[in-house]
Amino acid sequence: MDEMDFRARPTPERPLLGLTVLVVEDSHAASDAVRLLCLRSGARIRRADCVASADRHLNVYRPSVAIVDLGLPDGSGLDLIAAMHARRPRVPIVLGTSGADRQEAERQVRAAGADGFLAKPLDSLAAFQATILALVPESLRPKGPRVVEASEVAPDPIAYREDLAHAMGLLAQDDPPVIYLRRFLLGVARTAHDRALEDRAAGMAQDMDASARRALHGFLSQRVQGLPLAI
Repeated sequence: MDEMDFRARPTPERPLLGLTVLVVEDSHAASDAVRLLCLRSGARIRRADCVASADRHLNVYRPSVAIVDLGLPDGSGLDLIAAMHARRPRVPIVLGTSGADRQEAERQVRAAGADGFLAKPLDSLAAFQATILALVPESLRPKGPRVVEASEVAPDPIAYREDLAHAMGLLAQDDPPVIYLRRFLLGVARTAHDRALEDRAAGMAQDMDASARRALHGFLSQRVQGLPLAI
């Protein structure tokens, strides 16, 4: 922790100023939520959407904080967390995130070596800041009284649309990755506060037949049609 590179001193208004956050997240909506949280907190953000991309980032620089989603398209977020924990010098703060069952997901990330856990949706500014500040050395925290904002961030609806379109593309494959897709849709649903989608994702069977895939594809298509197009 003492080796963190703070190029700027944090302030009560920007308590994470000087931190670089690497978010490893395949959901556009969840990644955009973290971008907004970092922007409001003063932190710089770097983004990776898979394990391979995260490895490329880590070979170039060491972030102050890494936030790793558990379900990634090319591997396990838990394995990536374990690798970050074992890396020397270690990434100072490693956090896991997931839209799956919070208690089990938090147990898994801590067992893999993470310092903490952020449950989806990642929209609470106060919770985001508090989780990271609790792991920063006291000498490097902002001085003086700090007003804790109770506000929430809302990701761009275009990012949500892109996530749903991605899921539809996966469903259209001859042999869709159902286990990955279920975890992906759970995270997307919780990020978007879409309870109907969350229920559909939670009920996905591992051996979905063609009829079930078509029904889910139609459900997602209806959601997409009601969202704005990317410019």
